[in-house]
Formats: sequence, structure tokens, C-alpha cells
Amino acid sequence: MRHGCRVPKLGRPADQRRALLRTLTTELIRHGRITTTKARAKAVRSEADHIITLAKEGSLAARRRAIGYLYDKQLVHALFDQAGNRYGDRQGGYTRVLRTVRRRGDNAEMAIIELT
Repeated sequence: MRHGCRVPKLGRPADQRRALLRTLTTELIRHGRITTTKARAKAVRSEADHIITLAKEGSLAARRRAIGYLYDKQLVHALFDQAGNRYGDRQGGYTRVLRTVRRRGDNAEMAIIELT
């Protein structure tokens, strides 16, 4: 039964899955838009929304939590400077997942995830 198990496994062990989500979240915040598989895009959406919510909060504890999660310290500082102006009036929904054509090699469903 999978009643309480709502974490997308992504076919990886837990440590590799955490590292993958951290990397995808860091690159999404750095570039604003990335192309990945649909399952990965849906998994990284909640992580990116959580980091942006921390940036909107703006406290020192929130900044330290974001630095502990993202791989780039300067990126965290830039995000915390811009998040209040960009996302101040929103209560969530900072990312958008757009489906694209399937990948040629293995026919995997691809998607573009972008910050709105």
C-alpha cells in the first residue's frame, strides 16, 4: 500500500534523489527555466516553491535554511533580495510546468518548468 508515501521516487535511492532535486532547484532559480522530464519537473516544483517562500520570509533562519539546501550561496542572496518585490503579493504558485514533445531516445515525457 502507498497510502502515506507521496514522495516521487524518480527511480533513485534517497541520497541521489535529494541531490538531484537540489541540483534541479538550484538551476531553476539560477536560469529561471529548465527542461527536464515531466516527473522530475513535478517533483522539483514543490521544492522550488518552498525555497521561494523562505526567501519571501526573509529572516536569518530562513536564509540559513536556503543556503543549506541550494548549492550556490550568492544565488541565495540574490533570491532573497528579489523575492519580496517579485512574489510579494502571491500566496504560492511560483512555478509553471509546460509539457513539450517526448524525448527522442526513450520517448520520455518532457516538460519545461519555469518561474512565473
